[in-house]
Amino acid sequence: MTTDWIFETKDQKAFAPSTEPDLELVDTRFAKQLEKIPDKMAFKIGEVARLIGVKTYVLRYWETEFEALNPKKSRNNQRVYEKKDVVMVMMIKKLLYEDRFSIEGAKTALRKLKKDTRKATEIRQLGSHLEQVTDQLRDLVDEISRVKVLFNAE
Repeated sequence: MTTDWIFETKDQKAFAPSTEPDLELVDTRFAKQLEKIPDKMAFKIGEVARLIGVKTYVLRYWETEFEALNPKKSRNNQRVYEKKDVVMVMMIKKLLYEDRFSIEGAKTALRKLKKDTRKATEIRQLGSHLEQVTDQLRDLVDEISRVKVLFNAE
């Protein structure tokens, strides 16, 4: 299920498109961890820290190291994590703690995952477009067949 959310930040009202993770690009065990993220519009840093199992200062440090992790700030200047930010934190934790990447290695792995995700999206879109073209071609073949029948009937 996809849900689009609107929430208010320090600078603006922001529109957050659906952030459902692409579960086809991650391993099954990690995908199950991602499914445990509560379906909420926003998370405070303490909630994210408890959910992920790290201290809040670790999250703040990761924000300085990983540009992809950039939670918005509320009017009270508190961090507001969206679901996509929580997914990113879980990915960073997995890369650093389970897969034993260095910070630089994790950054490289995240860039590669982003590139792979972009490619997968393009392939899906191309597949969808090809299905539409195939349907149009079938309709044209049917139309041609009907016209042929009309000409042969006379």
